Amino acid sequence: MSKQSKRIEALVYHAKPTPGKIKVVPTKKYATQRDLSLAYSPGVAEPCLEIEKDVNNVYKYTAKGNLVAVISNGTAVLGLGNIGPEASKPVMEGKGLLFKIFADIDVFDIEVNTENVDEFIETVKNIAPTFGGINLEDIKAPEAFEIERRLKEELDIPVMHDDQHGTAIISAAALLNALELADKKIEDVKIVVSGAGAAAISCTRLYQAFGARQEHIVMLDSKGVIRNDRDNLTSQKAEFATDRKIDTLDEAMQDADVFIGLSMADIVTPAMLKSMANNPIVFAMANPNPEIKYQVAIDTRDDIIMATGRSDHPNQVNNVLGFPFIFRGALDVRATKINEAMKMAAVKALSNLTKEPVPEQVNMAYNETRLTFGRDYIIPKPFDPRLIAEVPPAVAKAAMESGVAKEPIDDWEKYRDSLLERLGSDNKLVRLLLGRARTNPKRVVFAEADQLDVLKAAQVAYEEGIAKPILLGRKDTIINLMKELEFDADVPILDPKSDEQLERKNQYAKAYWQKRKRSGVTIYSAEQKMRERNYYAAMMVNEGDADALVTGYSRSYPTVVKPMLELIGMADGASRIATTNVMMTQRGPMFLSDTSINIDPSAKDLARIARMTSRVTKMFGIEPVTAMISYSNFGSSENPRAEKVKEAVAFLHKAYPDMIIDGELQTDFALNSKMLQDIFPFSKLAGRKVNTLIFPNLDSANITYKLLKELNKAESIGPIMMGMAKPVHILQLDASVDEIVNMTAIAVIDAQEREKKQKKSLFS
Repeated sequence: MSKQSKRIEALVYHAKPTPGKIKVVPTKKYATQRDLSLAYSPGVAEPCLEIEKDVNNVYKYTAKGNLVAVISNGTAVLGLGNIGPEASKPVMEGKGLLFKIFADIDVFDIEVNTENVDEFIETVKNIAPTFGGINLEDIKAPEAFEIERRLKEELDIPVMHDDQHGTAIISAAALLNALELADKKIEDVKIVVSGAGAAAISCTRLYQAFGARQEHIVMLDSKGVIRNDRDNLTSQKAEFATDRKIDTLDEAMQDADVFIGLSMADIVTPAMLKSMANNPIVFAMANPNPEIKYQVAIDTRDDIIMATGRSDHPNQVNNVLGFPFIFRGALDVRATKINEAMKMAAVKALSNLTKEPVPEQVNMAYNETRLTFGRDYIIPKPFDPRLIAEVPPAVAKAAMESGVAKEPIDDWEKYRDSLLERLGSDNKLVRLLLGRARTNPKRVVFAEADQLDVLKAAQVAYEEGIAKPILLGRKDTIINLMKELEFDADVPILDPKSDEQLERKNQYAKAYWQKRKRSGVTIYSAEQKMRERNYYAAMMVNEGDADALVTGYSRSYPTVVKPMLELIGMADGASRIATTNVMMTQRGPMFLSDTSINIDPSAKDLARIARMTSRVTKMFGIEPVTAMISYSNFGSSENPRAEKVKEAVAFLHKAYPDMIIDGELQTDFALNSKMLQDIFPFSKLAGRKVNTLIFPNLDSANITYKLLKELNKAESIGPIMMGMAKPVHILQLDASVDEIVNMTAIAVIDAQEREKKQKKSLFS
C-alpha cells in the first residue's frame, strides 16, 4: 500500500462509521418511564443525598471507581512533538481504547489548552472529583515531572504519567530477568542510559530502587555524557551526572554490562557492542527504529540479551503490559496514589510471570512450540491472558501494605476470578488469531477476487502479512479494482476462463477425471469444470499449487460445498463434515456447532461434531468446556429429539472420559454456572465456564449464531469447516471484509497445523 493509501485508510478508520474510537454506553436499563425516573429525576436525588452525607458513597453509586482520565496538553505526542491539544485527541482516545480492551477500565480523554504548569495542574485538580484515577500523557519534560509531582501530592486518587513510568516498569522487569540469565547482580553492573527525557529518567530511578548504584550509571543526552562539570543541567539530569572523564557513547560503552536506549535510531555501532562486557544486556527501545538493528546486534554478539520496542523481535518492551493493569489494581482497592511500592510490585509480577509455564494460547499466537524463560523470552507477551490476573492483584496488595488502599480486598481468589471475567468483553482472540497467522503466512486462493470486498480482504491479508494471496477471477476486473484500491503488489492473478491457464487447466482436468472417472465424469466434463472458479481453486489446493482457499462470498453455501466435497473430500478417518462459528461475546469466545452443514444429525453425528469442535477449540489454544444443547435438562423429556442428545453424551462419556462435556441441557443452564451448580451439581460442567455449544440440529445452531451476530453485534468467525482433507473454508454469503480477513487467518492456521502434523509424521 502506498503512503497516500495508508494515510487515507487511517483517516477513514478514525472518521467512519462514527468519528473517534470511544463512546459512552449506558450500564442501566432505560426502556421504561420507570427506568428513566430512577436514572434521572426524581430517583437520582436519592444517591445524590447519600453522597452528600458521605462523599465516599460516590464510589458506590457512580462510575467514578472505574473511570480514568487520560489527560494531555499535546506538547510531546508520540514522535510528533508539540502538536497541540486538539491534534493529540486521537492518541488520547487510542489510550482509552487500550485501557478498555486490556483491563475493562472506562476512560474520558481530556485535552487541556495550556502549556502553563500552574494552569494545567489547576485544571486537573478542578475536574478530579469525576475520576477514580488520572493518567497523564504526552506532556513534555521537564514540565511533566513537576505536573506529576504536584498532582500526586495534592490529589487523593492515583496519578501516573505513563510516558515516564510505563517503560520504566516494563523494562525493569525485563532487566531483572536478563540479569538473572547473565548471572549478574544489579548492584554490580555498569549501566549506560542513552537519552535523558522523562522515560529515561524514570527508568533509571526505578533501576536504582532495585539496587543499581549511582556510581555505575552513565547517562547521555543529545550533547553527550551528562557530567557533573557541565553547566545548565536540569535538576533531573544533574541527579545522574557522572564524575567520570568521558564524553562520548563510544567511551561509555566500554566494559558496560547494560545499555538502555531511549534516544534515536542507529547510534550504537557493532564496535561499541564488542567493547561491552560478557553477556551484554541491550535494550534498544527507540521506536520505530532502535538504537541498533536487532539482526546486526545478534550477529555481532552471540551472548547478547536484547530487547526492543518492536513487536517483530523477541522481548518487546510494550507499555500495554503495565498501565492498564496497574490502574486496575489501584482502582480496585481505591488507592489514593500509585507509589513506588506499587510500581515495584508490578515489576516483580511481570518478572515472575515470565518464568511460569506459558499457556498454549500464547504459544500458538506467536507460532512457538513452547515459550520458556530464556534470552528470547525475558518479558511476557502482550497477548498473555494471565496478565490481568497477576499484575492487578500484586499492585493492589502493595497498595494495601503501603497504606494507600481505602477498600482492601479480603477474598483474593474471588478477586482473580472477577478479573478474568473482565477479559470477555474484548476481541483478544481475533488479535491472537491474526498474530499467529502472521508468523507463517501461507498461499491462500481467493476464489472470488473480482468482488470488491474479497479483494479488499486479500489486500489486508497481504499488507498485514497474514497470507500470500492468489487472486482468482476476471483478470481485467481484478486489475482495475487493484488500481482503485491502490493494491500495488506482485501477486498471482489467475482467470480460469482464460486460455492463459490452458496448460494448468488441462493438468487439473486430467487429475480430476482420474479421481472421478468411475463416477460419471468424462474428460470433456472435467475440462469444463476447470473453467469454474471453485473447481479450479480446489484443484490448486489438491495439487499443491496453493495451501488453502477461501470462497463463498457470492454463492449459496450448498453450491460451494459440493465441489469441495467432490474434489477434496473428507480427511482420513472422518465420516462427517461440519462447521463451527466462533462468536466474540461479552463472556468471551463461544464455539457454536453445527451452523451450516448437518440438518438433523443423529446421536453418532452429534458425538462426531462435538469431537471435531473440541479439536478446533484447542487449535485456538482454548480448553473446550462443552454443553450439548436441547430443550430439556438431563432426561426431563423422553422425546426422540432430546433422547438423541442424551445418547450422544452417554457415548462421549464412555469413549472419551477426559472430555469436559455434558447434557442434554437447556441453553440458560449451560451458560449460567450458578444455576447449573445449584440445580445440577452432579454435572461435569458444574463450576465451569462453558465455551462450546453443540446444537441438536441445523435450525437451532444457525438461528442462534445469526441472532447473536445481528442483535448483540457479536463478531463472528466462521463457519469454520471441520473434517475436510485440506484447508478449505467457505464464507457466508456477502460476508464483511473483516469476516473474510478473519476466515483467511483461519485458513492459514489450518494450513500451519496440517504442515506441523505432516512434519511430525515424517520424523516419528
